[in-house]
Amino acid sequence: MDRYMAIRSFALVAEKGSFAAAALIEGVTPVVMGRRLSALERRLGVQLMHRSTRGLSLTDLGEQFLENCQQLIRDFDAAEGSISAGRRAVRGHLVVSAPAAFGRRHVAPYAAAFRDRYPDLRLSFNFTDSVVDLVRESYDLAIRIGEVRDPNYVAVRLFPNRRVVCGTPGYFERHGMPQVPEDLAHHNCLAFNLQGGQQRGWIFIREGRPFAVRVDGDLACNDGELLYGWARQGLGVGWRSTWEIQAELKRGELVTVLDEFALPHYDIQAVYPQQRYLPAKVRYFIDYLREIYQQEGYWEGTPSAQA
Repeated sequence: MDRYMAIRSFALVAEKGSFAAAALIEGVTPVVMGRRLSALERRLGVQLMHRSTRGLSLTDLGEQFLENCQQLIRDFDAAEGSISAGRRAVRGHLVVSAPAAFGRRHVAPYAAAFRDRYPDLRLSFNFTDSVVDLVRESYDLAIRIGEVRDPNYVAVRLFPNRRVVCGTPGYFERHGMPQVPEDLAHHNCLAFNLQGGQQRGWIFIREGRPFAVRVDGDLACNDGELLYGWARQGLGVGWRSTWEIQAELKRGELVTVLDEFALPHYDIQAVYPQQRYLPAKVRYFIDYLREIYQQEGYWEGTPSAQA
């Protein structure tokens, strides 16, 4: 059995947590995936996975081997992409993560056109407001909103963005406009509650230094799109990104407050793991999204051209 196929199958089974899910992606039967793993274990002379009726789990050696396999796969894909240029270099499987609302509105609509440019490429998307581990979960690329501090990742800015406090004119007529961030204690704040979310507070800048303000309200959820909708309905104040509300700001349906304290440089970024060679599929997808996002009027809903 081809060694590369073996390690790729092992990494895919580990990522998906089952032979059936991995087999579906590979276009083979679960039995074939099981045989590949068994053959790999026999060749190595170690057990990589525990198998039970409740599922699969990696052994300690399997965990260690998986990290090495994932790096080998990235290096192989990158080396393959580096030897040719142009259309023929964009092939394989591009796996992308993005925040749920952003992905639905600003990534998914353009997937088909990108695929049409490069028909040898397969695309997979995971839209979630959880922060995924790109290396461990085998993602090629993630779209992130905000600062990226991990030195193991490369971040490429796609478009400038800020975090602002906003609400409808009607809400502020009824409840008044906060003058300083601490005034938010007297407002119904629409909070994001995924994995701790905004429990540490909304972050602002004062005299060049960040600080957090604890907020509270009678509506919270783990879906940014729902929070955006609640803010538009006048149910409270939201802490939203400018990418999300530019059209409403232009039409006067939402207004911002506390702008002098707004968190700067909360940009839309494409993030990928540090690697020796950047695969063409990643480079071209980043360039493609940047081309779309930098169209005049795009964020207000009136782009000058279609990608």
